[in-house]
Amino acid sequence: MKIAVPSDIHGNIAALEAVLAHAAGFAPDRIVNLGDICSGALWPAETADRLMALDLPTIRGNHERQVLDGDVARMGPSDRHSRMSPGQDHLAWLAGPPPTLRLSDDVLLVHGTLASDLDYFLETVTPTGVRAAMPQEVTQRAGDARAELILCGHTHVPRAAQLADGRLIVNPGSVGLPAYDDIHPFPHAIENGSPHARYATVTRERGGWQVSFHLVRYDWERTARYAEENGRADWARALRSGHA
Repeated sequence: MKIAVPSDIHGNIAALEAVLAHAAGFAPDRIVNLGDICSGALWPAETADRLMALDLPTIRGNHERQVLDGDVARMGPSDRHSRMSPGQDHLAWLAGPPPTLRLSDDVLLVHGTLASDLDYFLETVTPTGVRAAMPQEVTQRAGDARAELILCGHTHVPRAAQLADGRLIVNPGSVGLPAYDDIHPFPHAIENGSPHARYATVTRERGGWQVSFHLVRYDWERTARYAEENGRADWARALRSGHA
């Protein structure tokens, strides 16, 4: 089985189309969507339309929860744009996906971790910044989840870790946003260092699951200009450079 794994699209339909075209060359058996679908500075309605038509196995991310459950007046600009731009059919669709999904007996989809859509699975934030999680940290976050392969998103960082018991955790990176900064639980920046759209393919072979990470070119300059038109210089900088 071969699975294409996009995550954290954040309304970047231009990057999504490039990823879908690139993934088609691998003829995957399944494509899955790991959440944080529309929230951002770009094209939430168009992104929702495209994905609704594809009807992929999908889970919701923290931004779907925040967009649907929060007070619009207290939302950040990305969630507010995602709440106000799409129609009611889009919002109803965003409300549908579960927080986790078992694709098969041995493949589990989560956004952050099994416990929280806000927790980082393969990274750890400290008062001095963000680093790759230690093996014992990843093992603790995986808990007793019974799956050979756990696919996660949220941090926008392409990374894989294999536990001592053989379980493999894979984050494909972000389709739509290569960098951002955050203040929880401490101020930190996620930076991938280039503007490419990112996703992964995972393939089950006789020896187990094999992972490939992909960087895909698309028209990020046009996308950055659109973010600027929407008053989001922070997004434009991240889209152009991969730096926050």
